[in-house]
Amino acid sequence: MVQIPNEPMPSPAPRAVPTSADVARLAGVSRATVSYVLNNTTAVRISEPTRRRVHEAAKELGYVPHAAARSLRAGHSRMVLMPAPNVPVGPLYSQFFNELQWALSRLDYTVVQYGGLVAHGDEAARAWAELRPVAVLVPVGGLGPQGVAVLKRSGARAVVTMGPEPVEGAHALLMDHAEVGRQAAEHLLARGRRRIGVVMPTEPGLEIFSAPRLRGVRSTLDGSGATVTELPMAYEEESATGLAARWRSLDLDAVFGFNDEYAMLLMGALQEAGVRVPEETAVVGADDLLLGRLLRPRLTTVHLELPSGRYLAELLDRAVREPGGLLEVQEKALDARIVHRESS
Repeated sequence: MVQIPNEPMPSPAPRAVPTSADVARLAGVSRATVSYVLNNTTAVRISEPTRRRVHEAAKELGYVPHAAARSLRAGHSRMVLMPAPNVPVGPLYSQFFNELQWALSRLDYTVVQYGGLVAHGDEAARAWAELRPVAVLVPVGGLGPQGVAVLKRSGARAVVTMGPEPVEGAHALLMDHAEVGRQAAEHLLARGRRRIGVVMPTEPGLEIFSAPRLRGVRSTLDGSGATVTELPMAYEEESATGLAARWRSLDLDAVFGFNDEYAMLLMGALQEAGVRVPEETAVVGADDLLLGRLLRPRLTTVHLELPSGRYLAELLDRAVREPGGLLEVQEKALDARIVHRESS
């Protein structure tokens, strides 16, 4: 018997990609109406029943508007690029990013958080420019004037930086973290504390926050007779336990824990070591996280007020709709205030 080798089964033909014409036929409307509805065009009034029919038809067919085609029609993309921070971020940043993403989506923008192992600054800006974003929001420093120019030449209508220093060509939201340290130091000084430790995280990248916060503490205590001791600590139980074990030899009566997470970690270790909080050592954090209110004693903290996601979304949208309307402006974007609780 002669065996016939098995022939591969023919693969099924790929399904045709649904188009806006398919959606229009199913919904019983024109292609223009489909475009107006799915692109959230406000210049043309479409009745609510018609909008529902278009959305239902698009859902039934699995139709999704083509972003590149929409960009060609508009003359620009609807992408807002936000470089992912190369430093550990906590709940406060996550809340800020989620609020911004929601607010921009309401204005029909797509937020792309750019990750990847690229250099900082102008080299990174060239990588961002390849995606042709209509706006770029840089939440942590590192972008220079040349990088701003590269982004604008590639079509970015707005470049917004959030950092301690302005950048030529960009709209600067100035965030001076020295104010966080000043608030903590003023509070501890007012509570009669004179031997103050400041936690300095050893994790790479966090010095962009910890250094100005330490500077704020030092400038506030200068001339007061109080002392400042830097306390390197990793965000690890072992590191906090080791610091707590030698706490009494440091002769400190207060500590600013950099933020709530480091402060809570150290406070737990101090209590385990038998150091009474706040009787022997007052503890202050920053960020005003919910968990700090649930501890005993409740954690004193520095509450940070960041720009709202809605404000930033409207700022970027205005720049996109009115090219040249977003001038090179510097505005303060970080407010801080102490929230006094039992730990101090």
